[in-house]
Amino acid sequence: MGLAVAGRLSGRIAIVTGAASGIGRSVAERYLREGAAVVAADINAQGLKELADTQDVDPARIAIQQCDVADESAIEAVVQTALERFGQVDIMANIAQGGLADHLCLEQATAQHALASFTTGPLQSMLFMQKCLPAMRERNYGRIINVASHSALIGTPGFAPYEIAKGGVQALTRNASQEWAPYGITTNCVLPIVRTPAYDLTEQGRAAARVLEESIPVRRFGTPAQECAPVFVFLASEEAGYVNGQMVGVDGGFRLFA
Repeated sequence: MGLAVAGRLSGRIAIVTGAASGIGRSVAERYLREGAAVVAADINAQGLKELADTQDVDPARIAIQQCDVADESAIEAVVQTALERFGQVDIMANIAQGGLADHLCLEQATAQHALASFTTGPLQSMLFMQKCLPAMRERNYGRIINVASHSALIGTPGFAPYEIAKGGVQALTRNASQEWAPYGITTNCVLPIVRTPAYDLTEQGRAAARVLEESIPVRRFGTPAQECAPVFVFLASEEAGYVNGQMVGVDGGFRLFA
């Protein structure tokens, strides 16, 4: 289709969720520079337009699609856009973050809060993965990269729904890595430590960010473009074909368990 350019991801087709800002935008930009065609999805339509307008790439290699990851039909539409526009799906980067506004302790968390976190966490990741599976299996090739958090292993007071959701993403990743590996599909999970806007929604969040930063050996948060996006490129590449079922910390040396 004339879409291939030089790069580690030349000729590959990627879906990137959460692509309007933060890590998602940095990953979408890096994938484009590495030669992939990208379907960029996010609920923020203006952010997607800005992403497309600022890229110095062939417009034929980028498609933007507004998507509420809590809506299964919207998820289906993103995958269909990739298939109709580019004919295949090789890379699925599940980066969209949702359900993070309610930083609540376990006692305060309601079923509604937990459901919101689950829907926009492991459930939407699972649905994107399922809808990409037939196309990946047909080509006997796929790279799935999910995003979770070290927080799911800590038990931080005030983050119960968030941590439940992120723990679910890690479990999902491990399961898919076993079930889908025979189809040439690897599934890995990135655990980044970056300062996201979600921390600033509440005083609890700001306090947690201060404590976390002091706990990182390099004493700072990571950067989405320079330090997170290259990891997503590697995991999406052919070179990572023997990396499967891993929780990859991009965390400045922050560790919970040996």
